Amino acid sequence: MIDVGIIGASGFTGAELLRICANHPELNLVFATGDSQAGTPVRELYPSLAAAWPELVFTPYDPALLAGVDLVFCGLPHGASQDLMPVLRRHVKWVVDLAADFRLQDAALYPTWYGEAHTAPELLPDFVYGLPELFRADLVGAAAVATPGCYPTATALAIAPLISNGLVDTTSIVVDAASGVSGAGRPAKANTTFCAVDEDFTAYGLLDHRHTPEIEQTVARLAGVGAADVSVLFTPHLAPMSRGMLATCYLRPAGTSTTAQLLDLYRSTYRDEQFVIVTDGSPSTKACLGSNSAHVTVRSDDRTGWIVAIAAIDNLTKGASGQAVQCANILAGLPEGTGLSSVGVYP
Repeated sequence: MIDVGIIGASGFTGAELLRICANHPELNLVFATGDSQAGTPVRELYPSLAAAWPELVFTPYDPALLAGVDLVFCGLPHGASQDLMPVLRRHVKWVVDLAADFRLQDAALYPTWYGEAHTAPELLPDFVYGLPELFRADLVGAAAVATPGCYPTATALAIAPLISNGLVDTTSIVVDAASGVSGAGRPAKANTTFCAVDEDFTAYGLLDHRHTPEIEQTVARLAGVGAADVSVLFTPHLAPMSRGMLATCYLRPAGTSTTAQLLDLYRSTYRDEQFVIVTDGSPSTKACLGSNSAHVTVRSDDRTGWIVAIAAIDNLTKGASGQAVQCANILAGLPEGTGLSSVGVYP
């Protein structure tokens, strides 16, 4: 058994980690912190977890909790894990961070996109980017993982076969993506209350959403080019649903390919990936609900000259906690799919 702790377990990604850990045969939960909910039984904040964790109580974070723990998941707001990471890296064998603190390898990008300088830039090289389907080799033998954001995960899986094979122009990528409201976190905000979200659909983060450089970083790496050779126009949207994410990506082809050829390429690329389903139809968020799967498709449009690539995921599972456990499985030498499902909940 692998003894694990969750720092920041009271948020939605923490709750999803608790749900997955409850059914994971090799992860033994030692502690779950939640400073804002310290002293609150898990079953009270999340009744859905009552059967799995009837006695578990959220505790405040204390470095003493790390004693004897093999792996720690960090589900904290951006900026918080930077301050904790030096201690975590000294005392824990494996760390999987679900926040954006260590996703961008260029420390100079943080003030521009996150509004503040990185407080531990010396640790950035220690972290590998945790998207197994694209960068699995980096995870084997690693000790610290920064899991991708939900939007970058959906986008990368949608377009990776095109980028890796040099089939599109990397300087004119357009991504429109929509997320369920859970992506905004558990604490209530004026624009995420039921009355604000119900029967509404809005774009946000216009031109400056912080996932933009993360998407560009992945495109540059897959294409083998520098940052100056990548440009992504990314527009996120808030959809009136609890969870789910759909990314629709538009790319200019570098040559000529038919839809049938591109679908064959996608099937070949993802043939051995248990969590990626290539579909002839249009991916839907409900098909992925509660699962660690991604549904992807692609089209070549002769009329406009564009390629359209689409991916659907559950933003809390493949977009966050499920992917974190998938990475943890690799770190620990377990079968990658242990404790995870590729089957969605329907209806």
